[in-house]
Amino acid sequence: MNDFNLPEAFLKHMRASLGGDFEEFLSSYNLPPARGIRANTLKITAQHLAEILPFDVQPVPWCKDGFYIQEEKPGLTIAHAAGLYYVQEPSAMCAAPLFGDLKGGKAVLDMCSAPGGKGTQLAQAMCGEGVLFLNEINFPRAKILSQNVERMGIKNAVVTVASPLQLAGKYPACFDRILVDAPCSGEGMFKKEEAATGEWSEENVEMCARRQAEILECADRLLKAGGEIVYSTCTFSEAEDELQVENFLSLHKNYLLVRQEKLYPHKVRGEGHFAALLTKGEGEENSFETSLKPVPSAKEKLYRAFERDFLSVKFENLFAAGDALYSLPEGAPVPSLQTLRAGVRLGEFVKDRFMPAHSLAMCLKSGEAEFAELDENTAKDYLNGLTFPSDKSGWIVASYKGYPLGWCKAGGGTAKNHYPKGLRINLHGIN
Repeated sequence: MNDFNLPEAFLKHMRASLGGDFEEFLSSYNLPPARGIRANTLKITAQHLAEILPFDVQPVPWCKDGFYIQEEKPGLTIAHAAGLYYVQEPSAMCAAPLFGDLKGGKAVLDMCSAPGGKGTQLAQAMCGEGVLFLNEINFPRAKILSQNVERMGIKNAVVTVASPLQLAGKYPACFDRILVDAPCSGEGMFKKEEAATGEWSEENVEMCARRQAEILECADRLLKAGGEIVYSTCTFSEAEDELQVENFLSLHKNYLLVRQEKLYPHKVRGEGHFAALLTKGEGEENSFETSLKPVPSAKEKLYRAFERDFLSVKFENLFAAGDALYSLPEGAPVPSLQTLRAGVRLGEFVKDRFMPAHSLAMCLKSGEAEFAELDENTAKDYLNGLTFPSDKSGWIVASYKGYPLGWCKAGGGTAKNHYPKGLRINLHGIN
């Protein structure tokens, strides 16, 4: 092995690939990993986020909402709990923007979405319009994805747990845009994750390339005529990057390569990424089956009563699944594949009461519910599960700097904490 503990076969390949740039590439491993965050523009502008963060930021050139950071634990802030930003490796921010404008009611799919960096980036570009499918075949990872969607306050996402083949069989030619952030050999992760180095092998590169080709075939079946695919990886292997795209184009003559980017860690401040934008010509075009069964009248009355009493915004496209109530995105199909989240989970029916869900609080804006503004210390108490004094009554939203943190039930001079127990965190003593 070498000073950087990198596989010798990997170094041999990179030397052949980069030629005179190889030594500069190798020296990049002396640098610390690049860290970044991306402002959640569904809630806050990038400029305002930079002003309120407790640490310094610098802009990422290829992502207008992205920042470089030095902070080692950026997830341990009130702003992160409020969903004001997503922690993301800077070069990984290059793929989703290749689609350009996603507003206008498009159907968008992120096929391999967990933990949600690129998927939440797509949601921001869609500005709440259209339907965004975020799919992850691995259930534990899909749960993390769903939590990030909730924290970011995304209203128009459907989080599914399915294989690419299952998706292609269910929704052929239904999507306008598809992101394939394919599972790869992870060569761009060597500096960040020591395990990635140990898992690398030439055989694994070949296996990843075969799997990526299968996923792209499913993406073709899912994409409408005139649609676009962004294919991306966090690896440097030509077999998984440029050759993968070339092979796909050779088999699908109705596609064109519009743009292709490869970021290397010795050329940019980032760990490395590959992304290619492909457009589809002739093909099929289908639509989702969107017929909804009416919500039982007793349940709808309970929810509408809660809405009248505690909200100033009306949710439509109601869908009941057991005791849970959802507001589906406009134009979304009735959930049929295994689904962890469909639009906004409004809450649950408990006997003759409606209990609002955390996801409802997290997608609200100031003025859409009664907000109880907390100072920094009280906000940390709230995130740790504690109560706070309040002269209000009924369901209120605990907020920090005008952004929601979660629900409270106020009465008798106290706001009872309804922040989910699984999310509670002690931020006291953390700067």
